[in-house]
Amino acid sequence: MKKIILLVSLFFSIIAIGQQQSVVYSVSPATFEETTAIIISINGASVNEGVWGVTGNALYIWTWSFDINDANSIDCPTNGIWNASNEANRFTYNSATDTYTKTFTPNVFYNRNGIGKIGFLVKAKDGTGDKKSQDNFVEVGAYQVTLNTPAENGSTIIASGGSLNISASNTGGNASYVLKANGITLNTNAVASSYSYNHTNITGNQNYELQVTQGATVITKKFSAIVNPNVVSEAIPVGLLDGINYNTADATKATLVLDAPFKDFIYVAGSFNNWQPTSSFAMKKDPVSGKFWLELTGLVSGTNYTYQYWVVDATPIAGTPSLVKTADPYSTLVLSPDDDPFIPATSYPNLPLYPAGQQREVTVLQTGKTPYAWSSATTNFVKPAKENLVVYELLVRDFDANRSYQDLINKIDYFKNLKINAIELMPVMEYEGNESWGYNTSFHMALDKFYGTSEKLKEFVDLCHQNGIAVILDVALNHAFGRNPMLRMWMNDPDGDGWGSPSTENPYFNTTAMHSYSVGEDFNHQQPRTQNYVQRVIKQWVEEYKIDGFRWDLTKGFTQNCPANVAGGQEACTGVKQQDRVDVLRKYADYSWSLDPTHYTIFEHLGNDDEEQLWANYKINETPSKGIMMWGIMTSQYNELSMGYSGNISRMNSSSRGFTSNRLMGYAESHDEERLMYKNLQFGNSTNAAHNVKTLNVALSRMSAIGAVSLLVPGPKMIWHFGELGWENSIFTCNNGTVNTSSDAISGDCKLDTKQQPQWVNNWLGDANRSKIYNDWSKMITMKTIEPVFSGTATMSNTSSLYPNIRITNSALASSQLKDVLILANFNVTTQNVATGFPYTGEWYNLMDNTTITVVNVNDPITIPAGDYRIYGNKTASLAITDYEKSPTIVLYPNPASDYFTLNAATSKVQIFSITGQLVKTFDANQSEGHQYIISDLNQGFYIVKAYDENNGIQVLKFIKE
Repeated sequence: MKKIILLVSLFFSIIAIGQQQSVVYSVSPATFEETTAIIISINGASVNEGVWGVTGNALYIWTWSFDINDANSIDCPTNGIWNASNEANRFTYNSATDTYTKTFTPNVFYNRNGIGKIGFLVKAKDGTGDKKSQDNFVEVGAYQVTLNTPAENGSTIIASGGSLNISASNTGGNASYVLKANGITLNTNAVASSYSYNHTNITGNQNYELQVTQGATVITKKFSAIVNPNVVSEAIPVGLLDGINYNTADATKATLVLDAPFKDFIYVAGSFNNWQPTSSFAMKKDPVSGKFWLELTGLVSGTNYTYQYWVVDATPIAGTPSLVKTADPYSTLVLSPDDDPFIPATSYPNLPLYPAGQQREVTVLQTGKTPYAWSSATTNFVKPAKENLVVYELLVRDFDANRSYQDLINKIDYFKNLKINAIELMPVMEYEGNESWGYNTSFHMALDKFYGTSEKLKEFVDLCHQNGIAVILDVALNHAFGRNPMLRMWMNDPDGDGWGSPSTENPYFNTTAMHSYSVGEDFNHQQPRTQNYVQRVIKQWVEEYKIDGFRWDLTKGFTQNCPANVAGGQEACTGVKQQDRVDVLRKYADYSWSLDPTHYTIFEHLGNDDEEQLWANYKINETPSKGIMMWGIMTSQYNELSMGYSGNISRMNSSSRGFTSNRLMGYAESHDEERLMYKNLQFGNSTNAAHNVKTLNVALSRMSAIGAVSLLVPGPKMIWHFGELGWENSIFTCNNGTVNTSSDAISGDCKLDTKQQPQWVNNWLGDANRSKIYNDWSKMITMKTIEPVFSGTATMSNTSSLYPNIRITNSALASSQLKDVLILANFNVTTQNVATGFPYTGEWYNLMDNTTITVVNVNDPITIPAGDYRIYGNKTASLAITDYEKSPTIVLYPNPASDYFTLNAATSKVQIFSITGQLVKTFDANQSEGHQYIISDLNQGFYIVKAYDENNGIQVLKFIKE
C-alpha cells in the first residue's frame, strides 16, 4: 500500500483505536482496459463500520496505480491525506443490496496512461489506527503476463553458487520471452504461452528483467536475486559513528556504519556502483559491537552520490521482510521520489536528482563540501537569558507566500521591530510529504527540503544571531513515521508492501505505544540505541546549524510505564508522574548542556506540577543556571478575558507551579489551539453595543491588553505568529477558506491545512487597528527584555476576574531604578474603576507613554476604559521607549567590535547597557565625531548603547563585543 501520510496533529489529537478488516469485493467488468469505466463493489456484510467508528456509511477508497510493467506506483490524485480522505473518493452506499460502489475510468481517475495494474483498499475517512482493509490488486488490460516464480519486484536470497527458477505465463496466445540479468540477455523463447528457466551457479547479485512481447505490446517483469556474500569479520576503525564518516584527510574516501542487530548481511547500493553492488560493496561486521561498516573509495570531491542499504535477514521471523532497501537512518540529506518533484526550484535550486529506477528514499553523500562560513555574531553569540525570552513561534509553510527560509530572511526587520529575542520554528526535520506541520518526522537528522537548502537555514540562523535573536527548533522525538529506516528494518509487513508496524525484534520502537497519546510509531527511550540516536540528533542541530535550543514535543510519551492494559487505565497512567521519563529527559537535557551550557531545553509536557517541577528546578543553581523551561498553555484563560468574560491567569506565573525560578514558558496562543481573535469574533461579549467584542475593530483593540497581562509576567513567554497583528482566521480554516465546524474539530480535516497570509497581501501593518497591537507589544517586549524588574517576582491573584492585577518587584534593584511595576487591565465591555494596590505612594510613571500620576492613597481605583490597560512603574524605563523606537541616524562601527567602537556623530554622553539592562559603562564628556570609545575592558557579548547628541536627541544602538 502506498500510504503517504502528509500531516499529523499532535498532543490534542483524538486517538481512535481501530483494526484492519478483510473485505469482500468484486470488479465489473472482470477484464477491462484503462479507458473502460469500471465499478468496484464492496460487500457491506464484510465491513464492520462500528469497529472503525464510522457513521453514515462513510467509507472511502484509497487507491494507487502501476505502469504497464506493474512498477512505478503513483497515488490517485484525489486520495486526500491518510487522516482525511477526499470526498471525491467516497463510496456510494446502496442499502437495498448492502454494497458500497465506486465507479471510475482508470486513466481519468489516476490521471495517467499506460496503466498495468491498480491497487486499492477501503478505509475510514481518518485511517489512523489501522482503520483500513487489506490491500487489493486488479490487473488492467486484456493482455496480461503473470510471473509465477519468483515474486514480482521481489528479491530472492540465495547462497553463493545457488540457483533461481523463473516461470511465467501470458494470456492471448503465444508471446516472445527475453530474460536479462544485469542488462545482459540470459535466455530467450520466441514463441510460447508460458516460460520456464533455471538460472544456476549464481555467484553475484542479479537484477532480472523478463520482457514479454505480444504484437506491439511489451510487458516487463522485474525481480532480483541477492547473494549471501559471507560477511567478513573485521574490527571497525576507532572513532567511527553510525552513518556517514567523512575522511577529513582524503576526500576520495568515506566510511559508512550501520547498527543492524539480527541482520545477516548488508550491501551498499548507490550511484558509485550503478546500483548493482558486487561483493566488494558488502559491508564488513565488527566482531565486538556487531555493527556493519564499509569504506568507500574512489569518490570525487564535491560530487553528490546517492545510496541505500540492502539489509538482509535470511531467516526472518513470520510476517517480517527478508530484504529491506532503506536510506541511512543518520542521513543529513535524503531524496524522495514522492516529495521532491513538487519542491519549487526557487526554494531549493539545483536539488540533486533522485536516481532513476530506484524506490523509496535515498541518502546523499558528498565529500569535500565547503563548510558554511559563520559570522562572528554566531560564533560569539550570547543567548538572551531564559528569564527574558520572548519566543516567536512560527510555521515556515504559513508565514509567507513562498513558504521558504528566504521569506524569513526577507522579513528580518519585521522580527527586529517587534523586538522578540527568539524564534521557534515548527519541525523542519525531514517529514513525510511537503505540506505538513512537520511532526510526522521520518529522518530527524536531515533537513526537509521543502523550505529550502541547508545553507539557507544557516543563513537565517546567522542573520538572527547578528540581530540578537536566538533560534529554537521544535523536535518530535517521541515518535517517527513509516519511512523511518529504523522502523522499516524491523517491521511487520505481512502483505509485503513495505509498510508496517514495529516487529518484536525492533531495537528502537515499541510494538504498541506505551502511553495514551499515540502518534506514528512509539520510540522506546529506555533502549540504549534510541538514546544514542536522540543524542546524535541533538549534536547534529547544535553543532551543524548552531541552533540555540529545542522545544521537545509530546514529552508525556517518553515513558515505558503505561501500556494499554495498565491498571487504572492508560490515560490516567500517562497523566501522572513517571520517573523513567523524568530520568531519560534529564539525561537528554544534560547531553544538550554538555555541548552548549546555555542551550535552551523546553518541554511540551502540559502535565502535573509535581513532575514538571523535577525538570524546571533541575540544576537551577548551577553556573550558568540550568532548569528546563516548561510549556505553559494558558489559552482558555486569556481567551476568556479577550472575549469579555472572567478568567484566572495566575498560573502564568512560574511560582504558581512550584518552580523555584522563572522557567514557565507561558503563552496565550500556540500552533495547537484555536485563535483568540477568531473566538472573540464568534463568542465575544456583545452586551454593550458601543463595545461589541464580536466587532472586528473592538476585538482588535483588546489584544494590546492581552499582551500587557501575559508578556510582562516574569519568565519566558511565547507568541504565535501573527497574534501580534490580530490574525482572526480559525485554526480550522480549510484550503478553500471555509471553516471546519465538525464536532471532532480538534482533529478535524482542516486544522492542518495550509493557511494563507493576508497580513502581507493586505498590508496589515498599515492598518492602524492591527499595527497598534504590533507596536504596543513591541514596547512591552522591549521592557520585558531590557528592564531587570521583569526578571523579578510577580504577585497575581488566584481568582477569576475581569480585572487582572499584577504586581512585579525586583528586590535586588536599588530604589533609584525601575524596581516596581503594577499592571492593571479592564476586560469588561464598559469603563470601570479598577482596583489598584500600589506598593507605595508617590509619583508613578505610565511606562507606555511616560506620563505620570501622583498616588496619594495606594488603594485608590483608576478609571480604565473597556478593553484597555495600564502599566505603571516607580521610575521611567532606563531605555525610554520613544527613544528606542526612533530610526537611528547615528551609526556605530566597527560592529562587532573588540577594543573600541566609533560613532559618526558628536555626543554629549554615551552609556553602555548589558542585555539585561544594567548600566556597565558611561562616557560623560563631550566627544567629537569619530571618537574611539574604549571597550577592551568589557566581556564578550551583546550590548546596547544609548548615545546623546544635540541634533538627534537620544539614539539607541546595539553592538557585539568580540
